[in-house]
Amino acid sequence: MTKKKSNSQRQNRVFISIVIIFASLCLTYAPLPGLEQTVIVVSGTELQAPLQQLEAKFEQENPNIKLSLKFQGSQEMVNKYIDHNNDFKPTVLIPANGVILTELSERYKATNNSEPFYDSPRPIAKTMLVGIAWQERGKVLFPDGRFRWQRLEQAMEAGDWKKIGGSSNWGSFDFVTTDPTRSNSGQLTLNLWAQSKLGGNLNSASLNNLSVRSLFGLIKKSVYQPPRSTDILLQEFIARGANDADVATVYESIALSRWQQAGTNQGKPYQIYYLNPTIETVSTAAIVRQDIDATTAKAARKFLDFLTLPEQQVVFIQHGFRSVNNSVDLKSVPNSPWSQNIPGTEIQPSIQTLPPPNTQMITEIQRLWERAN
Repeated sequence: MTKKKSNSQRQNRVFISIVIIFASLCLTYAPLPGLEQTVIVVSGTELQAPLQQLEAKFEQENPNIKLSLKFQGSQEMVNKYIDHNNDFKPTVLIPANGVILTELSERYKATNNSEPFYDSPRPIAKTMLVGIAWQERGKVLFPDGRFRWQRLEQAMEAGDWKKIGGSSNWGSFDFVTTDPTRSNSGQLTLNLWAQSKLGGNLNSASLNNLSVRSLFGLIKKSVYQPPRSTDILLQEFIARGANDADVATVYESIALSRWQQAGTNQGKPYQIYYLNPTIETVSTAAIVRQDIDATTAKAARKFLDFLTLPEQQVVFIQHGFRSVNNSVDLKSVPNSPWSQNIPGTEIQPSIQTLPPPNTQMITEIQRLWERAN
């Protein structure tokens, strides 16, 4: 009897031990109610595809962290954050370039007298502004294969393809860029165009030159309802086709990643043109302090660490971005857009690359655009 009781006790102890081990494993690997962190990431739309692809992988590797991805135009992102016009509390902001975060920081400090970010902003992926045109129309507009702002301006002044050597059935000339009061690529477009018009570097005084004001007026009259973000612009460019959208300025990353879609939808591809000079733009992430506790900020740091690892940088390259991690070779990435013979594409284009305009210039560009008529 004692022996049976002893065996029973041993079995009970073994069972209890197993239960304890199982419970420990659950505590270690399963998200605990009340301990799961939600990181709300607001990004420019140019990063939408790679971030959505990486979301599930990150959550699988970090089961206690839930991502919530939101997408806005870069300038719109700043304005909504500063003016408290979101119906959510952002944790991470990733606009198209770091200068946008500098603007946010300056505006935030002016009213709050405190630092807006937990850490220094971190680069995530980079690209540059390029031009695109449907191939047959690009050959007429840029016969030497080089993008020229002057030719673009002449076409807009003419308003009709026949007047600049195109076919009479091509109809009106239609240029597309984003709204510079909401989107970074529209700001960069106006900056480079004005610089080309003046033949030198810009400042607030030279921007107010009569020729630049006239140029902005011409562009504003010609660009009908400019989209709020670059990716939306390119989707509309592809959907509308050559009779409603002929030439556009977009990020190289989006032009590369959506190139096959253009061939599928329109039966013909567009050509990519490298601007010279162009502006490199680096998607840059910052963890905000407002309404975000230290625990959530720590979870956000894990996400940013994850994004800059080589494995994730490969995903950005596959979507047309250039890596911010020097250990990743553009040529060696499988399924890279640079290996798809996209017309005009170059791994190392022979062009001058400029930094983005500073916050004062961006503000002045927006002011001139709003006043243009």
